[in-house]
Amino acid sequence: MTGYHVVAQMAESTVAAEYKPLERQETAYQSEAEMETELIALLQEQGYECPSLPDEAALLDNLRRQLEKLNNYTFTQDEWERFKDQKLCNRNEGIQEKTRKLQQDHVQVLTRDDGSSKNISLVDKRNIHNNHLQVVHQYEAVGGTYAARYDVTILMNGLPVVHIELKRRGVAIREAFNQIKRYQRDSFWEQSGLYEYVQLFVISNGTHTKYYSNTTRDSHVKEHSEAQRKKSKKTSNSFEFTSFWADGANRVIPDLRDFARTFFSRNTLLNILTRYCVFTAENQLMVMRPYQIAATERILNRTQVAHNYRRQGSLEAGGYVWHTTGSGKTLTSFKTAQLATGLPFIDKVLFVVDRKDLDYQTMKEYERFQKGAANSNTSTAVLKRQLEDPDARIIITTIQKLERFISQQAQHPVYQQQVVIIFDECHRSQFGQMHGRIIKAFKRYYLYGFTGTPIFARNAASGGNPHRRTTGQAFGEQLHSYTIVDAINDGNVLPFRIDYINTVREKGGIPDKQVAAIDRERALMAPERVSEVVRYTLEHFDQKTKRNQRYSLQGKRLNGFNAIFAAASIPMARLYYSEFRRQLALQGRKLRLALIYSYSPNEEDPEDGLLEETFEPDALDQPSRDFLQGAIMDYNADFKTNFDTSSEKFQNYYKDLSDRVKRREVDLLIVVNMFLTGFDATTLNTLWVDKNLKLHGLIQAFSRTNRILNTVKTFGNIVCFRDLQKETDEAIALFGDKEAGGVVLLKDFDSYYLGYEDKGQHHPGYVPRVEELLESYPLGVPIVGEQNEKEFIRQFGAILRLRNILTAFDEFEGRDVLPPRDLQDYQSVYIDLYHKLSSRDEVEKEIINEDLVFELELVRQVEVNIDYILLMVQKYKDGNCKDKSILGDIDRAIGASLQLRSKKELILGFIESVNVQTDVQKDWRKFVRERKEEDLGQLIEEEKLKPEETRRYIENAFRDGALRTTGPDLDTIMPPVSWFDGGRVEKKKTLMEKLAAFFEKYLGLV
Repeated sequence: MTGYHVVAQMAESTVAAEYKPLERQETAYQSEAEMETELIALLQEQGYECPSLPDEAALLDNLRRQLEKLNNYTFTQDEWERFKDQKLCNRNEGIQEKTRKLQQDHVQVLTRDDGSSKNISLVDKRNIHNNHLQVVHQYEAVGGTYAARYDVTILMNGLPVVHIELKRRGVAIREAFNQIKRYQRDSFWEQSGLYEYVQLFVISNGTHTKYYSNTTRDSHVKEHSEAQRKKSKKTSNSFEFTSFWADGANRVIPDLRDFARTFFSRNTLLNILTRYCVFTAENQLMVMRPYQIAATERILNRTQVAHNYRRQGSLEAGGYVWHTTGSGKTLTSFKTAQLATGLPFIDKVLFVVDRKDLDYQTMKEYERFQKGAANSNTSTAVLKRQLEDPDARIIITTIQKLERFISQQAQHPVYQQQVVIIFDECHRSQFGQMHGRIIKAFKRYYLYGFTGTPIFARNAASGGNPHRRTTGQAFGEQLHSYTIVDAINDGNVLPFRIDYINTVREKGGIPDKQVAAIDRERALMAPERVSEVVRYTLEHFDQKTKRNQRYSLQGKRLNGFNAIFAAASIPMARLYYSEFRRQLALQGRKLRLALIYSYSPNEEDPEDGLLEETFEPDALDQPSRDFLQGAIMDYNADFKTNFDTSSEKFQNYYKDLSDRVKRREVDLLIVVNMFLTGFDATTLNTLWVDKNLKLHGLIQAFSRTNRILNTVKTFGNIVCFRDLQKETDEAIALFGDKEAGGVVLLKDFDSYYLGYEDKGQHHPGYVPRVEELLESYPLGVPIVGEQNEKEFIRQFGAILRLRNILTAFDEFEGRDVLPPRDLQDYQSVYIDLYHKLSSRDEVEKEIINEDLVFELELVRQVEVNIDYILLMVQKYKDGNCKDKSILGDIDRAIGASLQLRSKKELILGFIESVNVQTDVQKDWRKFVRERKEEDLGQLIEEEKLKPEETRRYIENAFRDGALRTTGPDLDTIMPPVSWFDGGRVEKKKTLMEKLAAFFEKYLGLV
C-alpha cells in the first residue's frame, strides 16, 4: 500500500503465509501405532489435553464437565439427563441435524428444574479460544453392528468434532478413506450417537494427509451403497473431493507431522470449525480449502488496515484475488461477504456481477450456502430500497443496475456509508465508464475483484482509459493467487484433452488480408463444411461424452455426460442447429438439443473472442429472433414448457435451460457466447468449438468442461474445428506458467497407449500393461497366493484407468488389444477378488486389503443392465432355446457386473422357465413379483418378523431406494428379544444381513 507497509501477517491468520517443512531425520520403519503416538505428542505440545476416555460413560461424563466449564454453570443430575437426551443425544437426529446444531444452532435451551430456561452454548463462536480442545485415541465403540476402535479423535468442548484415521507409511491413503465408511455405517450412530457430531475427517498414511467434511463422507457411503444410489444428491462425495492443506503460497503440506503443526494448531482448527465451514440449505457441510481461507482473510485484513489508516475510497482499500475458474470463487466471495458484514464499521456488502445470467446463478449459489443471506433485485427501484434498508446487509446486483442507480441518484446517503464492493469475474466490462462512475459516487468504499483470468498488460485492450486497462490498475494489488496449474496439481479441477480437427484448406495467393478473412468466413459457413462438422460430432458424440458409462446424479442413474457446441456467430449457430436436427432425423436418433443466443451490442471481434450478450432478444434482427423462437418451441415440445422470446419469458428460458443442462437433461447445447463464462455444470465434459478464442476467453470457455464429478470423468474434452493450438499454448502460459502445458493438457494418444517417460520415470502404456497381464495371469489359470492376488488387482486397476482415458481418443477405435470377452472375464476375476477380500473377517481384511485400491466405479461404467440381459434371453427364446452359447454369454455378463451378481439366481431361475411360448418382458415381471413375495414370506417366517410392519418397511425401502438399518425402523419389525443377554445385537446383525441380501436382489426390478 502507498504510504505504509505491512511488515507482518496477522497473528490470528488461519493459513500460514509460508511453511518450511520439518527436516527428516528418522530413517527407521514406523508402525501405525508409532505414528499415532507421535501425532498425539505433537498435539499435546500445542496445548491439547489428552484425557483417558476409554468408553461412552467416560465420554459423556467429560462432555458434561466441558459444557459446565464453557457455560459457567453446573447441571443437576435431572437437568443433565434431560439436556443430554433431548438436545445432545436425541435418537431421532442424525449427522445432518447434529451438524446444523454445531454450525448454526450452537446455543441450545436448557429447561431447568424450576421450569426456567437457560441458554447453553455448545461452541463459543465469538471468542474461539474459550473452546477447549482434547485428543483421545483408541476409543472403543461396542454398541454398533460391529465393535470398532477409533484411531484418534479430537474433542471440542467434549464433543467429537474431528476423526483421524491413520494407515502406516506405504499404504494407499484411499484405504483410510474407505475404512471410515465402515465406521459411519456400523458404529458412529451407536449408543448415544456422539460420533455423529464429527465435522471433519482427516486421513493419513504419514506421507500424505488430507481432510474433508462429514457430509462428503456420509454422501459417499450412501452413493456407494446400491440401496442409497437412487436418492443421492450428487456424485461429488468420492475420494476425489478430499483436500490437501497448504500454506498461503499454495505449497501443499502433506506429511502428517507438518500437517499437525499447521492444520491442527489450535487457532487454525478452531477457525476452520467455527468460521470456515458452510452448512448449506441442502444440508451439506462445505469446508473451505486453504487458498479460499487465505484469500478471505487477506481481504478482511486489507479492509481492517485500510479502515485503521482511513484509506477508504482508494486503491489501497482494495485488491484482487486470482483464483482459477472452477476453484470455488463463489464460496470464497460468499464467506468474505458474510464475514465482512461482521466488521463493526461496515454498513453493507455489494456483490456485483456483469451479466443478468450471473446475477441469477450467484443468487442461487448464495441461497444454497445460506437461505436469506443475500438480497437480489429485479429492478433499479428494488436495488434502491435495499440500499436504504439497514437489514439488507449483503446485496447481489448487476453492474448495469448499479450504474443506473447512480445515474438516477446524484446524492444518496449510501455513498457516505462504508461499503465493501466485490466484483465477480472482474473482466474488461468493469474497467470502463461504469466502473469509473461507481468509484466516483461511493466515497468510502473497499473495492475487491475476483477473477479466474486476470487482465495483464499482455492481454489488455488497446482502447479505453489507460489507467484502468489491467486488473491491477482497476482494483489494486493482487492479494492471492491460485492458478489452473495449482488447481490441477491439487486435483480440484481436471486437465483438458484437446483434438484439433482440420475442416478447411485455404487457397494460396490471396494477398489482401481482409479479402482472405471474408473468403475464410464464407468457407467456414459453407453448407458442406457445416454438414461435415455435424456428421463428425454426431459420429463421435457417444465416445466423447462416454455414453456407455454410468454414474449417479441427483437420484438418477445416468449414462455419460453432456456437451456444449460453441458457434462463431448467430448465423453459424442457426446453420448448426438446423443441420443437427436434419441429421438426427435422418438417423432416427434422439438427442435433446437446445439453442440459445441473444443480442450483442458490440459486433466487433473482442480480444478474447467472447462478445457480451444481453438478455434482450427483441433487439435481434427479425430472422434471428424468429429462428430462436422456433428453437424455443422445439424445447417446449421436448420438456412441456411454455417459453418464448419475450423479455421475461426469455429470462425464464435461460434459467430453465441452465438447470436442465446441470441435470444432464439436455444432451447438446448450441451457444454463441452465453454459457461460456460463469456457468458450472459438473455433467459437462465436452466442448465442441467452431469459433476463434484466445487468452482469458479461451480459458473461460474451455473451463466449462473441467469440473470434478467422479472417477469416470477424468478430463475435459475439447474438440476444435479451427486451429487454436497457438492460442491455447499462449493462454495456458499466461494463466499458468511456462511449464503449465504439461500439467493442464493431457498427453497424446501414443503416450497412454504405448507409454512415456516423465522426469526420468517410465510410465507403461496400455499395450505393455495388457501384454503383461495376459502373460502373468492367463485366463482359465487360477491366481494362487495373496501376493499374486494383490498384484493382479494393481495391474488390472491400472488397465481400467488407462482404458478410461483412451476411450476418448479417436485413434483407440479398432486398436484395443484386449478383446471384449477377455475384458469381461478379467473383470469377473477382479470382482471375485473384491468380494473375497471384502467378506473376510475384519482383521484379515486389514492385512490383505490395506494397500489396494479397487476401481469399482470404472467397473460399473462398462457393466450391463437387466434390459441387456432380457434382450439376450429374447434372442435365446427366438432360437427355440437351442443356442446354449447364449447362456454362456449371459452367465459371463452377469459375472462381470457388480449390479447383477446379486440377481444371478433370479435370472437363471427365469431362464429355466423360458420356452417358445414365453413373453419375455411380461413373464419376467410376473416371475419377479411372485419370487419376491415368496422370498419375503420365507424371510418373515424364518426371522419371526411382524408381517404387516415388515411389508410396509420393505415397500418404503424400495420407494426410497434405501434400506434403513439405523434408528428405530428395524426395531418395529423385530420380534420381542431381551436387551440384556446380548442376543438382540446378534439377532439384529443377522436380520440386517438377510434384509440387505433381499433388497439387493430385487432393487431396480420392482
